Amino acid sequence: MLKKQTIWLLTMLSLMIVLSVYYMSSPSGDQLALLTGNDNGETAIADPSSEDAAESEATGETAGTETTDAELFTTIRMELTDQRSAKIAQLEEVVASSSATTEEKNKALEEKEKLEAVQSKEKILEDTILAEKGYQDVLVRSNEGEVIVQVKAEEMSKTEANNIIKMVEDEFGRVPVEVKYHSVS
Repeated sequence: MLKKQTIWLLTMLSLMIVLSVYYMSSPSGDQLALLTGNDNGETAIADPSSEDAAESEATGETAGTETTDAELFTTIRMELTDQRSAKIAQLEEVVASSSATTEEKNKALEEKEKLEAVQSKEKILEDTILAEKGYQDVLVRSNEGEVIVQVKAEEMSKTEANNIIKMVEDEFGRVPVEVKYHSVS
């Protein structure tokens, strides 16, 4: 078991190093607008040159950085998959444990099912948005009650962002939605 954990830890550390090098070497000047959906179903567009955008950068949130690296979405997907696989493995250990109570096992099973359901919804949304809109790539992530959609395309209008927000709400219900646009040019 220790070997499995060590390999997982080394994999995550390697991924963090690769991402750190990528973000340090990527151009930081060309940012794009951040499209977010509010509770009223409207879309707000944040100006990256505004104080709010500077504040969000200071807190670690990005407003969509233009990138030509085709590996960005793949890297994010791999990291997310690794994290979720580790969480699922941890939950399966609880279920298989002879020392865990029935309540702990049921809770672990329930959490595993929720995690798998979220993964399924994300995949369905990605496939649907790609098929309907014809973007180059789409990444959907659900994180603590918020859904983040990153789209790689030539351009994106406010109407398209609203349509994506509606698709997310159809799949996940009324949750905060953030649509990030990444230019391919």
